[in-house]
Amino acid sequence: MIAALALAIWLVLVFARHGFWLARERDTRDLPPEPAHWPAVAAVVPARDEAEVIAEAIGSLIAQDYPGSFRVILVDDSSSDGTGDIARGLGAARLEVLASLPLSVGWTGKLWAVRQGVERAGNAPTYLWLTDADIAHAPDTLRTLVARAEAGDLALVSLMAKLRCETLAERMLIPAFVFFFQMLYPFGLVNRATGPGGAAGGCMLVRRAALEAAGGIAAIRDALIDDCTLGALLKRQGRIWLGLTDRSRSIRRYETFGSVAAMISRSAYAQLRYSPWLLAGTLLGLALVYLVPPVAAIFASGLARLAGLAAWALMAIAFQPMLAFYRRSPLWGVALPVIAAFYAGCTLLSAWQHARGRGGMWKGRAQAAGG
Repeated sequence: MIAALALAIWLVLVFARHGFWLARERDTRDLPPEPAHWPAVAAVVPARDEAEVIAEAIGSLIAQDYPGSFRVILVDDSSSDGTGDIARGLGAARLEVLASLPLSVGWTGKLWAVRQGVERAGNAPTYLWLTDADIAHAPDTLRTLVARAEAGDLALVSLMAKLRCETLAERMLIPAFVFFFQMLYPFGLVNRATGPGGAAGGCMLVRRAALEAAGGIAAIRDALIDDCTLGALLKRQGRIWLGLTDRSRSIRRYETFGSVAAMISRSAYAQLRYSPWLLAGTLLGLALVYLVPPVAAIFASGLARLAGLAAWALMAIAFQPMLAFYRRSPLWGVALPVIAAFYAGCTLLSAWQHARGRGGMWKGRAQAAGG
C-alpha cells in the first residue's frame, strides 16, 4: 500500500503539477519585441564580505548594453574584507557605493541594505533591478528583462540564475536544488494571473510603482526567504514572470558538501514557518515520496515491487530536463532518492540551528526569527 501511495503521488506530480519538471519557462523563449522607449533603471546590490566575487559581479552590471538611463547602487553591508573598496576601484561613472547604516531592529541584514539602495535610487527609475553580489550577468540581460516587463506590463520579472555546477558536491546537489524549487513554485503556475507568487532573488526586475504600492521593502523587512516573499507581495499588484536563464549565473563556489548544506540549511526551516509539526510532516513526506520507491523496488516483491520501480522510474524521468539544463549525466536521476535524503538532513540541520539561536546564519550574522 505504501509503495502504491508513493506511485500515486509521483503520477500527480508528473501529470498534474503544471509540468514543473519540464523546465519550459526560459528567457530565450517567446521573446517580446524591444520597447519604443527604454525606461530608466537602477540596479541595487547588497553586499557583505564579497571580496572574492564583487569585481566580476559589479563589472557585469557596468557592462550592460542597456540603451536607457541605468545606474548601479552597491550597498556595502558592514563588510570586513574590503568589498566596498574593490567596487570603488572599478572607477565606473554609473556605479555608486554606499556604506550601510547600522542594522535596524526587525530587519534582516540583506533587506536593510536593499532598502537603503532603493531609497538612494529615488523616484527617477521606472524599474529597480534587485540582484546579488555573487551573480554575473550577460551584457544583454537588462535589455531582455525590461523588454519582457514592458511588453507584459509586469510588476516583476525574475530569472533563476544558473548556479555553478562543477565540483562533485555541486554536480550532485545543485540541479536538484532548482528541481525542488520548481516543485514548490511551478514556474508555469507562478506566471499565470491567478497563480501563486514566487521569485528568484539573484535577478529580480521590479516595477518601482508596484513596489511602492505594496508597501516597499519594509513590507518584507524580516523575511528570510525574501525573494519568494517579495514575489508573492508583488503578485497582488499585477502579473509577474519567473523563468530559467543562462544569461545570469552564480559565481559563488560550493566546493564541499558542507558548503552546500550551509546554503540549504540557512532558510529551510524558515520555509516551514519554524513549525516542528511542519518539519515532522515534511520529513515523513520526503521519506514517502523519495525513499519508499527504491526500498520497495529492491526489497519488496510482487505488486509492491512493481509500484516502487514505477515510482523510482518516474522521479528519474522527471529529473531529466533539469539535468539536461545543467548538462549533467542522466544517471543522476537514479540517485535522486539519495539526493533527497541529503536535503532532508539539511532541513533537520536548519531546525537544529534555529533552536540554538543560529538560524539563517549568513556571513557571521544570525537572521532567523526567534524560536
